[in-house]
Amino acid sequence: MAGAEPDLVLCPFLKDRVPEDVWRRHRVVVLHPGPMGDRGPSSLDWAITEDLPVWGVTALQAIEEMDAGPIWGTRTFAMPREADGPARKSAVYNGPVTEAAVELAREVAAKAADPAFVPQPLVEGAPGVIGRLRPTMTQADRTFSWADPTAHVLRRIRAADGAPGVRTVLAGVELLAYDAIPGEALPGEPGTIAARRHGSVLVRTGDGAVWIGHAKVPRGIKLPTTAVLGELLAGVPESLDHPITQGPSHGPREIGYRRVGEVGVVRADLYNGAMSAGQGHRLAAVLRHAVAQDTKVLVFEAGETFSNGIHLNVAEAAAHPAESWRNINAINDVCRELITCTHQLVVAAIGGNAGAGGVMLALGADRVVAAAGSVFNPHYRSMGLTGSEYWTYVLPRRVGIREAERLTSDCLPVGTAEALRIGLVDEVLTGTRAEFDAAVLDLAARLAADPDLPAQLAAKQAGRAADEQRRPLEAYRIQELAEMSRDMFDDRHGYAGERHAFVTKARKDEPGSVLALPRQRDERSVRVVAV
Repeated sequence: MAGAEPDLVLCPFLKDRVPEDVWRRHRVVVLHPGPMGDRGPSSLDWAITEDLPVWGVTALQAIEEMDAGPIWGTRTFAMPREADGPARKSAVYNGPVTEAAVELAREVAAKAADPAFVPQPLVEGAPGVIGRLRPTMTQADRTFSWADPTAHVLRRIRAADGAPGVRTVLAGVELLAYDAIPGEALPGEPGTIAARRHGSVLVRTGDGAVWIGHAKVPRGIKLPTTAVLGELLAGVPESLDHPITQGPSHGPREIGYRRVGEVGVVRADLYNGAMSAGQGHRLAAVLRHAVAQDTKVLVFEAGETFSNGIHLNVAEAAAHPAESWRNINAINDVCRELITCTHQLVVAAIGGNAGAGGVMLALGADRVVAAAGSVFNPHYRSMGLTGSEYWTYVLPRRVGIREAERLTSDCLPVGTAEALRIGLVDEVLTGTRAEFDAAVLDLAARLAADPDLPAQLAAKQAGRAADEQRRPLEAYRIQELAEMSRDMFDDRHGYAGERHAFVTKARKDEPGSVLALPRQRDERSVRVVAV
């Protein structure tokens, strides 16, 4: 804010109160993740805990009382649900809450340019005012017993995912639990661990069981639960679920393959989009299976977050650079499978945000389709890395060398409109996440049925062969890894410190960004500072 004289200060989802000298001097509008009348810092936590059907986002002017100022606008939406219960907080936040906030930000900017606009005061009990003042949710409010029904346990944990988690005890260890999905177990004492699978543990409840995928001890970092409990799981049986199946899964299947007619679909549903070395090895194996099938189109899709590259938490916990090295090589193997798949058309379906190597991973596909509202961070430098994932091959061939240099050096987020304009993606689809997934599958089916597909595949094979003659694919990998080895083992750009700050959520004082907005109809330009 220093030196800035904005017409409007826009504050998305504040954690702290706006200083009085700021809101008295400027028009400050806060985007609060709750419907009109909702007040308090635990808005989504209460909504998910109480399994409310409708929620919203409200733009209100900052005053002395937090979340109680005059209303600039509001949006409501149906709370998203999974097949087994309410969606976790991070999914609600990154989905409908963020989408509503973007719409409101545009509305607020337009209203700020209108001299006649006056925000309306909140009137308790008025039509549309469905929210109310709620206290900060504490661990005492979140507490549950493993003897409670599975649905109750799910709601409690999902209302605190990905922060702050819910305090509980597993194998005698007090920890915070995250990433819960229902499972099936033989009867036993609630709270006992029945099985483990790919980092998750299956915990018995009062009427079933719940898989807990991630956990952390107090003052620790969030990790796969098996890594947190370690040797305490000795003797706990491992439950294996083969990823190549069409049947239902009764546990966490992070990586899987299914076939729909002439289309093969590989799904990597990784928590927060982070891929560890072990997950990378499993994903590469599933892709090798998918590429060997006689399908015509291969769709690569992911979960809530498409991918953010290497698993920084696992790397931090290892406390040695060799884990990061193993991790980047495993993801490179995944990227190579997509790039070298020449007998199928490959579609990357980006249904959520993507960052760093996750963006480059998608660019190995022939067609990149993104959900409207997705945000891309196609750079590595802010983490002290030069990058790999064959980015020096896949990024310039899509956007050109000059644009590739800008994207990787400016370290700025890219929205879908810009991504479409510069060629980072080929198509942007609107709608809910379920509608996006269905639309991608429909697109893939149409591509598979296209009479021109054999010619497209022939051109793809010829292009890949020509590229290989010009410069072998492994040459890009070797050059990238030569730079990454200096980043990881010599720490020349501060990767260890940046990773630690990211994993431990260390706060950085960063200046607000000035957003250039188009002129309004009355030719007034509005200078907005987002903080």
